[in-house]
Amino acid sequence: MGTTQTEVMAFPNIRAIVRDNGTAEVIVAGNTRIVPAGNSVQELRNNALALIVGEAQTLQRPVRVRIEDPEGHGELIVHPDNKIESVSYEPTPARRRAEAPETTPTTAAPAIIDTAPAPEPAAAPAESAPAPAPAAPADAQPWQPAPATATPEPQTAAVVEEAAPTRRSLKETSFLVSAPVLEPATQGWRGTLTRLGLRMDPSEEELTEREDIRTVSQHWPGPRTIAVVNRKGGANKTPTVVMLSAILARYSGAATVAWDNNESQGTLGWRTEKGSHDRSVLDLIDASTELLSPSTNAAEIAKFVHHQTADKFDVLRSDENEEGDHEVTAEEVDIAHQVLTRYYRLVVMDSGNTARAANWRRMIDHTNQLVVPVTAIEDRAEAARLTLQTLESRGGHDAELARNAVVIVSESTDAKRSMSGEALKRAKDEAQRIADGFAPFVRAVVRIPYDPALVNGPIRYEALQPATQRAWLAAAAAVAAGF
Repeated sequence: MGTTQTEVMAFPNIRAIVRDNGTAEVIVAGNTRIVPAGNSVQELRNNALALIVGEAQTLQRPVRVRIEDPEGHGELIVHPDNKIESVSYEPTPARRRAEAPETTPTTAAPAIIDTAPAPEPAAAPAESAPAPAPAAPADAQPWQPAPATATPEPQTAAVVEEAAPTRRSLKETSFLVSAPVLEPATQGWRGTLTRLGLRMDPSEEELTEREDIRTVSQHWPGPRTIAVVNRKGGANKTPTVVMLSAILARYSGAATVAWDNNESQGTLGWRTEKGSHDRSVLDLIDASTELLSPSTNAAEIAKFVHHQTADKFDVLRSDENEEGDHEVTAEEVDIAHQVLTRYYRLVVMDSGNTARAANWRRMIDHTNQLVVPVTAIEDRAEAARLTLQTLESRGGHDAELARNAVVIVSESTDAKRSMSGEALKRAKDEAQRIADGFAPFVRAVVRIPYDPALVNGPIRYEALQPATQRAWLAAAAAVAAGF
């Protein structure tokens, strides 16, 4: 027993569109397939039907098709054996053509003085009326495969000649396709159906993630410097530096360095891998003349930084000499920054807790994008607010950084793995309250969920939970959008 029209599934959604400019496309579940060109609109229809028959053969069942073309629209059922049934068809109302005037208006001839009489004009030959077009059968529809027809007889000259088409310049056209082809879904149930052979478009969530990846994968002309600041200790500055460096280095492939610009011993070296040496920023400053020499090759920087083998960025540590008392000056920050921007495209700077320190203020002078991390604890949030207020009060470049800052609110970094469900809920609510408080005053606010992998020990991107990785990707995209 054959399948009735009412039993034919409306999935996948298929549309066939033929335009009067000689182009056509078949859209299956949101995915566009360009129809091969033809010499006529009917040939375009036949080519479109061939694509739809192929889809029916792939699914091994009839499919419903919504059709749109210059002569009408409706719905068809297309079978794998090339059988076509019409469910509905509505012809497009005929457009009225503008009629040419019966005669051309004549102007009054001037009086003729002392001239020979003009010869009488010869009688114009009678024009034959154009033959009426043969009427189509009452039940004929354009969306049926058309049989081969004989070449039509040439028609007599039209009463009103059409103007010759104006040629366009080759500069006004291109054969390149400007829009990239949308890649099928890879995540969720849509991704599962794609892997099973039914191509599906990605969800809005997947499209948003792809856009974030595209944003962090860009390269910018000239180096970019990010400063991560908060006047309160324990505000999640160092984890923020590590995660932003890891994501930007992983996705962009750009040479990236995380620089611990603490006025005292910083913790960036404790939360990252150590290289085969103990050199710090002071050693780099001492070797700056050699490193800035045109004859020095790029590999020499490895003597002073500590490479992160999994996350693909380097770390420039602060001085960890317990007996030393050297404080990095503003001039030394200038020297270190000049060296690093010669070897790296992205510089992510950790900072201390004193906004009045010379190295802190000179760091701000070199900054392109300000990032203010804060945990879901009110004193950390208040310290972040005061940090932004201090920069805004200084005006100029500092104030502009504060207005365009990205605030990253982490639910908790002080919590333990045994944190109860109620405590986690309170942390989430407090993080949302703090995020809402910062939103009107900065360019972007991003929330990061609690993740035990960020609490203690070396930080690794792959050790984070998927939701945490996704949140940090959004944070890095918000930062990169400010470049």
